[in-house]
Amino acid sequence: MKKLVLVLFLAVSSMILGQQNDKILITIDGEEISVGDFKRIYEKNLDAIDNEEAKDVEKNLDLFINYKLKVKEAYQIKLDTLPSYIKEIEGYRNQLSAPYMQDTVFINKLVKDAYFRTKNEIKAKHILIRTPKDATPKDTLEAYQKIMNIRARILKGEDFEAVAEETSEDPSARDDEKSGRKANKGNLGYFSAFKMVYPFEDAAYNTKVGKVSEPFKTRFGYHILKIDSLRASKGEVEVAHILINNQTKNAKKLIDSLYNQLEKDVQFKTLARKFSEDTGSKSKGGKLRQFGTGVMVKSFEDVAFSLQKEGEYSKPFQTPFGWHILQLIKKHPVKTFEEMQDELKSKVKSGDRAQLSEKAVIAKLKKKYTISENENAKTIFENKNIRTIGKDSLQEVLLTINELDIKQEAFVSYIKNRNNAPVYELFNEFKDKEILSYYKENLEKTEPEFAYTLQEYRDGLLLFELMQQKIWEKSSKDTLGLKNHYDTNLSKYKNKEFDKIKGEVMNDYQNTLEEKWITDLRNKSVIEVNNKELKKLIKFYKKE
Repeated sequence: MKKLVLVLFLAVSSMILGQQNDKILITIDGEEISVGDFKRIYEKNLDAIDNEEAKDVEKNLDLFINYKLKVKEAYQIKLDTLPSYIKEIEGYRNQLSAPYMQDTVFINKLVKDAYFRTKNEIKAKHILIRTPKDATPKDTLEAYQKIMNIRARILKGEDFEAVAEETSEDPSARDDEKSGRKANKGNLGYFSAFKMVYPFEDAAYNTKVGKVSEPFKTRFGYHILKIDSLRASKGEVEVAHILINNQTKNAKKLIDSLYNQLEKDVQFKTLARKFSEDTGSKSKGGKLRQFGTGVMVKSFEDVAFSLQKEGEYSKPFQTPFGWHILQLIKKHPVKTFEEMQDELKSKVKSGDRAQLSEKAVIAKLKKKYTISENENAKTIFENKNIRTIGKDSLQEVLLTINELDIKQEAFVSYIKNRNNAPVYELFNEFKDKEILSYYKENLEKTEPEFAYTLQEYRDGLLLFELMQQKIWEKSSKDTLGLKNHYDTNLSKYKNKEFDKIKGEVMNDYQNTLEEKWITDLRNKSVIEVNNKELKKLIKFYKKE
C-alpha cells in the first residue's frame, strides 16, 4: 500500500511540476516565455556557478531577460539571413539530427551480436548463384529458383562440396588451371564478425551447426551455406617471420641453416633482416601486423596460433609462398565486452549494419505516418526512357507522406544517375529516403530535446554575431571612445599609463558599452514579470 501511495504521489508531483513549467513567467513585447524555458537555462548553468550569490534566481532572471532582448534584436536586424549563419546552422542541424536517424535499441542489439560473433568464430561452406547488377525481376527469380534447386539436391543427400564444385558461381569453388589454384569446394574456413558482408555473416550465425541455410541475398547474388562448426575465437596473434621463396635455389637447405642458427642463440631479428625475402617485413625484423583466423593461409595460421610462449619460434614449414620460420611476439585474446563496446559500436555505426538501424527507424515511421502511393502515377515505371521524360510531364503526385505531396519529378531526379537496380527497387529506396527526410525535417515538432538544443545553438550563434558587431568590433575600432573612457576613469586606473593597461581599459569599455546597450533595449521594450510564479521559483530553489 505504501508503494502505491508513493507511486501516486510521484505521478501527481510530476503532473503539477509539468503544469508549473507551462506557466508564463515573463512577457517581452507580447512574446510569452514560460517557467520551463527559464528553468532549463538556469539549471543548465547551476553546476558552473560556485557561489550562492551567483545562484540568486532574481539576478539570473535579469540576465535571462537581457539575453532574450539581445537575441530579439538579432532577429529584428535579420542576422539569421546571413549566408554564413545559414550554412553553420545547417551543418549543426545535420550533426545534431544524426543520432535520431538511428534506432538506439537496435544498435545496442547489433553491438551485442557483434561481440558474440567476435568471441565465437564459425566455419562454413557456401554456394553462390550470381545476379546481374541491374537485375530484372526475371533475373532475380531465375537465380532464386536455381539456388532453391541446388539446395533441394543437398537436402536429398548429395555432398555439399561436390555440388559446390559443380554449380557455385564463386570462382574459388573450382580449380583454376591458369593460376594453379586448387578448388576450395565452397569451404571458407573460420571467420568472425566484420569479416564477411553483413547479410552473409548474419545468415551464418543464424544457421545451426550441420544445417543448410535457406537461400539469402547479398550484393553478389543468392547464397546457401552449411555450418560445419562453431568454436571460441582464438583472438589475434602477433608474429615475426622469415620467408625464403620457393623459387630460391636450395630454399629448404637455407631455411634449415637459419633454424640451426636460431638454435645457437642468433637473434631472430638479425636473421630476418639479413635473409628474409619478404620485403614488407624484413626491415622490421620480420614483424607482421597482428591477425586473427581467416586472414592468412591455413598452414601459416595454424603454426602461428600453435606457438605458446612469447619469443618461441617454430620449426621450418612450407606454404604456397615458400618456407617460413615464425616467432611469437604476443597473443591477443578477445577482450571483455566492456573493453570492446565502444570499438564495436563505432564499427556497427560506420559499416553496413548502420543501414539496418536506419531501416528499423523507417519501419517505425511507416507505422506512425499516413503514407499513400498513387498507382496511376507509378505507370511511368514501365517507360524504358523514364530518365529522359520532361519535367512538364512529371507533375503528378507519386507519393504522399502525411500532408507532404511528392511528385514524379522528384523520383525521376533521384534515379537519373542510378542504373544499378530495377526502377521498382529504386522506388522503394526513394520512398524510404523521403520518409526519413520528412522525419528529419520535422524533428523540431516531434522531438522536444532536439528542438530546444537547436534553438539554443541558433540563438547563441546570433548573439555571438551581434556582440561582435555591437561590442567587440566597436571597442577595438573606437579609439577615441576608448581614450575618453580611460580619461574619465583615471582615478580607477591609478594614473597608470594608457598603453600599459590598454587591455584592462578595453575590457571595461566593452562592459560599459554593453550596459548602455542593455539599458536602451530595456527602455524600448515592454517587459512584464509574473511575480507570483517568480516567488514560487525562488521558494522551489531554496528547498534544493
